Amino acid sequence: MKLIFSVDYFTSWGQTVYVEGSIPELQSAEMSFSENHLWQLTLDIPSDVPSFTYSYYVKDQEGAIIREWGRPRVFAPKESIAVYHLKDQWMGIPYNSPFFSSAFTKAFFAPGKKTKPAPSKAVSSITFRVFAPEIRDGKCLALVGNNAVLGNWQVKKPLLMSNENFPEWSITLDRSKLKAPFEYKFAIADPEALSVEEWENGTNRTLNTLPPKGEEIIVTCGVYRGINPTWKCAGVAIPVFSLRSETSFGIGDFADLKKMVDWAANTGQRVVQLLPVNDTTMTHTWTDSYPYNANTIFALHPLYLSISVFGKLKDKEVMKFASSTQKELNALPEVDYEAVSEAKWKIYRTAYKEQSAKVMKTAAYQEFAEQNQEWLYPYSAFCYLRDKFKTVDFRQWKQYATFSPEVIAELCDKNSKDYDEIAIHCFLQYHLHCQLKEASDYARSKGVILKGDIPIGVSPCSVEAWTEPHLFNLDAQTGAPPDDFSITGQNWGFPTYNWERMKQDGFRWWRRRFTKMADYFDAYRIDHLLGFFRIWEIPMDAVQGLLGHFSPALPMSRQELQANGFWIDEERHLKPYIRYYQLNEMFGNATDEVIAKYLVENGSGAFRLKEEFSTQRKIEAYFVATGEDTNVRDGLYALVAEVLFVRDPRDPQKFHPRITAQYTYSYKALSDSDKYTFDRLYDHFYYQRHNYFWSEQAMQKLPDLITSTEMLVCAEDLGMIPACVPYVMKQLHMLSLEIQRMPKDPTKKFANTNYYPYLSVATTSTHDMSTLRGWWEEDGELRQQYYNQVLGKWGEAPMYAEPWICSNIVRNHLWAPSILTILPLQDWLSIDGEIRRVNPHDERINVPANPRHYWRYRMHITLEQLLTSDDFNQKVRSLIKETGR
Repeated sequence: MKLIFSVDYFTSWGQTVYVEGSIPELQSAEMSFSENHLWQLTLDIPSDVPSFTYSYYVKDQEGAIIREWGRPRVFAPKESIAVYHLKDQWMGIPYNSPFFSSAFTKAFFAPGKKTKPAPSKAVSSITFRVFAPEIRDGKCLALVGNNAVLGNWQVKKPLLMSNENFPEWSITLDRSKLKAPFEYKFAIADPEALSVEEWENGTNRTLNTLPPKGEEIIVTCGVYRGINPTWKCAGVAIPVFSLRSETSFGIGDFADLKKMVDWAANTGQRVVQLLPVNDTTMTHTWTDSYPYNANTIFALHPLYLSISVFGKLKDKEVMKFASSTQKELNALPEVDYEAVSEAKWKIYRTAYKEQSAKVMKTAAYQEFAEQNQEWLYPYSAFCYLRDKFKTVDFRQWKQYATFSPEVIAELCDKNSKDYDEIAIHCFLQYHLHCQLKEASDYARSKGVILKGDIPIGVSPCSVEAWTEPHLFNLDAQTGAPPDDFSITGQNWGFPTYNWERMKQDGFRWWRRRFTKMADYFDAYRIDHLLGFFRIWEIPMDAVQGLLGHFSPALPMSRQELQANGFWIDEERHLKPYIRYYQLNEMFGNATDEVIAKYLVENGSGAFRLKEEFSTQRKIEAYFVATGEDTNVRDGLYALVAEVLFVRDPRDPQKFHPRITAQYTYSYKALSDSDKYTFDRLYDHFYYQRHNYFWSEQAMQKLPDLITSTEMLVCAEDLGMIPACVPYVMKQLHMLSLEIQRMPKDPTKKFANTNYYPYLSVATTSTHDMSTLRGWWEEDGELRQQYYNQVLGKWGEAPMYAEPWICSNIVRNHLWAPSILTILPLQDWLSIDGEIRRVNPHDERINVPANPRHYWRYRMHITLEQLLTSDDFNQKVRSLIKETGR
């Protein structure tokens, strides 16, 4: 069998096009340049070869590779054909790439009925294929052209195409009935009326040659050239732990998601957005409530399993306990994390004892275990060892401190004395997988999708840090520079990534992570997208984020600083600047006590911190041990950060300007000329110097990662955004996050919702912010400006966000051009004075400035009550319909 590949690609000098596929003959096969920018390859393969996939890529002389976008093409041979002409169009990122995501192809635009291609008995044929995900249910793609078979452009007789492999459409024609050359186009048709409703844009497509008798042409035409999409929808954001139903167990679970999906579908919404759902169990205390500090990137959180999956247990005492405890915990206004954990695990152990033998023999369980064994068994052993040694710090696990696959296999062996303590975690993960998958499938059946969340960091005490430590820099910690969430920055405590090592295997770790998420979600939020450009790296001896620096970065040498007019002095600019007058301003009446206890005088009114208080970690440890005044502690933290430059940890002769250094006493004490020079260096360093460099870093990682699944990609692009970020996001068609009170334009106090980009997610607030009502009460001056300037109202702004105010704000966000408007459930509820919570400050989920915040917010009404709140639901439904969502 002979295959003749041809693809159009406008190469530059030194570039070569290759075709690769899933058969041995297509392992990076080099193509030859023809004419009109066509690249060709003729290949003989065995006639009995089964169907296979293939795609194209371009490589330059330095080995850099550009791959096609999207899924590989599928080729299926026929018994009677000996020669195939595969005429392909290079697939770059299409203008409507979000519509190719599973959110659209499997939910929003999923065809209710798929049509198979008409059977053909032709000796020679031509197959046309084109991608058109935006064709809504009830419509069909058609082929029309200037050939008799194609209807001679007669729109009343379009050739209807098959959507069997949606979003691909195809049609096969008898070659003997066509004459070449001919022109053609695709069009959207009404299959009932057999009429064309919309022609694709652009010039006519052409086919200049026909195959000889006995040969076949397969023409893959790329993407249907439709009009720019305007489709929009609405959604709701709510953490799983915040859900409350009549069957909940003091915390939301995956079974509750079905009721939330019902409410979304009932009110015309199409998205249910969640926070991360991975296991965060570290200490079995309330500190495990932080959903962004998972102990693994794969396992689901055991507390999100609905105990209904076990049915009626044989142990009557446990059943009685479950019934009474469920009522008690479910009546609490907030999650009691520790009580829920203790109670659920008592039930889990009983269920495992009674049911595991039967469940783990089923084909479904064995298939799950086999498909997930790479992470499932290390995770289960990790949980067992965590509890055995009573610490999540695997460095203290004696002989298990260093991961060994052989030891894991021994622990997980059925004959191991500890087998049941390990296998229970496999048992629970299987049930969690089934329950979340069931909720996801149910959502799709309702035209709704689940949107997940991928945290940027991993815990230094996680399964992955234990099993694959070479992928992380465990001697550093990550966070965020100062922003609207925290004026001292954030320290997440996560290690930084060893990107160079990850790059060696094509970022397999990340691709596995994304692929696992795609089992349950059709869209996802990339937490802290900036981490793929650069991360905020903080030294291990720091508590706050102020002493961090971007990594990777291009720090400045002493010579470069001098060439720009700034002579760096290590004592003056790299060590804490402490003077008596600033101590008096900071500590007031406690100044002399602070000096005596924590400082050493250098002379001339200058001081230095005593060695035992010379870092923020030392200060933290002292105040944890003594419980003394935290105001003094915070003042000492500030003294440690009184520097103008941070030394680069990898090259001590290079320096980073300290973030927000202009607020320090050290900066204020500079001469005017030094301030001018420092400001110039600072602005160039943070806003210009790294743009191309960081863009390159992101483009090495993101394209392969976001194309590893079909999920819709939404970025969290808040914070200190360099100019390269919007450029890269535009290239990759990633959805941005738009929040009116956090405008992307630093000269504005509020963003204009009317000018949000189409590829964006509009929202009123996030889990890291106060809710709409809470924000309204925080700042009277800001509230007044918003009332007058944004809402266009005269007079004094009401002190409280009354329902009509919230309705106006919600309506404005729904009218935004953004493809998605996803509002927190609390902000949806704010439009109705009867159903919303009394105190808006009880609605907040997280306070980023507090690293030990307890994540425990719960709905104040049940999902059953929400579903039957007809007046409120009608308000939501009307708003969504009114605004075209």
